[in-house]
Amino acid sequence: MRRLLILLPLLLSGCVVGTVARTAVDIATRPVKVASAGADAATTSQSEADEKRGRELRKADEKRAREEREAAKKAAEQPQSE
Repeated sequence: MRRLLILLPLLLSGCVVGTVARTAVDIATRPVKVASAGADAATTSQSEADEKRGRELRKADEKRAREEREAAKKAAEQPQSE
């Protein structure tokens, strides 16, 4: 039992050192991660720009088709004069 009490602090010291080292790495890399996240949020990639443009074109096409259908419906409802 006495031997275990002597060895226990030595065994746990490795855990403490590992935890301290991991925390130090996290603290050191945090500013880099924050800066890169900010830069990523502030910029638009080419694929994101393409997707946005594609959505705009689809919406415009849907609007044009809807207006054409409405115009055709109105033209069909009006009586034809001779």
